[in-house]
Amino acid sequence: MNSSIGIFDSGLGGLTVLKVLAQKFPHESFCYLGDIARLPYGNKSPETIRKYGLQILKFLKAQNVKVLIIACNSASTVFLEEREFEGIPLLNVIVPGSRAALVAAGMDKRIAVLGTSATIRSHAYATTLKALDSAVEVTETACPLFVPLVEEGVVEDPITELVALRYLQKIKQQKIKTVILGCTHYPVLRSDLRKVLGQDVQLVESGEVLSAELGQLFGNGGIEASSDGHGRQIRVCITDLTDHFERLATQLMDPEPIGRLEKVVL
Repeated sequence: MNSSIGIFDSGLGGLTVLKVLAQKFPHESFCYLGDIARLPYGNKSPETIRKYGLQILKFLKAQNVKVLIIACNSASTVFLEEREFEGIPLLNVIVPGSRAALVAAGMDKRIAVLGTSATIRSHAYATTLKALDSAVEVTETACPLFVPLVEEGVVEDPITELVALRYLQKIKQQKIKTVILGCTHYPVLRSDLRKVLGQDVQLVESGEVLSAELGQLFGNGGIEASSDGHGRQIRVCITDLTDHFERLATQLMDPEPIGRLEKVVL
C-alpha cells in the first residue's frame, strides 16, 4: 500500500482540511488523528500543546506517512519554525495562511485574524504577516466559544450568530474584508460569519491553504505522489469515541465517504 498523508487536529475541525485535501488529491491515502479526549487546545499552555503534538506526530509517523500536516492552528504556533519531524516533511498553516491573506487583501493592507485563545495569545499570525509585509494592519480576535459550538453541531443557529456578532463587532465596524479563519473548526461556521461580516468578506481557510502547500511539495519533488488510487484509504482516528462524534465526522466529511472511526490511545 502507498504511504499516506498524515494530518492532525485538536478535534474534528481538521476534517474540514481532510475533506478539501481528499478531493484535491484523489489518488492519495490519508491518516487523520483528532485529539478529541484533550480538546480544546486553545486554552492550554504552549508547553502542554507541544507535548500533545509530539505524541501525535510520533503516532502518525508509525502509520507509514510520507508527510505530516499540522492542521491545528494552536499546535502550529508551537511548531512554527520546524519543517520536518524525524526526517518527514512537516507542514503547518501559519505561514502559508498569512501569504494567502496578503494576496487576498491586495492594496487594502487590513487583515483580521480569528482564532483560539492560544493562537491569538501567541501573535503567530500577526508576527508572520508583519514579517512578510510591514505595512499590513492586523486585528486579532479570540473566539473561544466557536470550537464547542461546532463540536456540538450548533451551526447556522441564532445562538451561533449572536456569539459571532459579539466577537466580530470591531471587525464589522472597521469594515475589514479579509479574514483569516485561524482554526480548522471555523469554516463550518462560514454562513454564520458571513451573516455578521457581510457576503463580500474574503475568508482565508486552512484547507485551501494547505492544499496549495501540499501541491507545491509534490511539484518540487519533496514527496512522491501516488500513481493511482488503488488501495486508497481515508482513516479517521480519534482519542475518544461517541455516537455524537461519529455523526459529526460524517457530516463534516460529506460527500467524502469515511469508514468507521478508530479509537486510538497515544
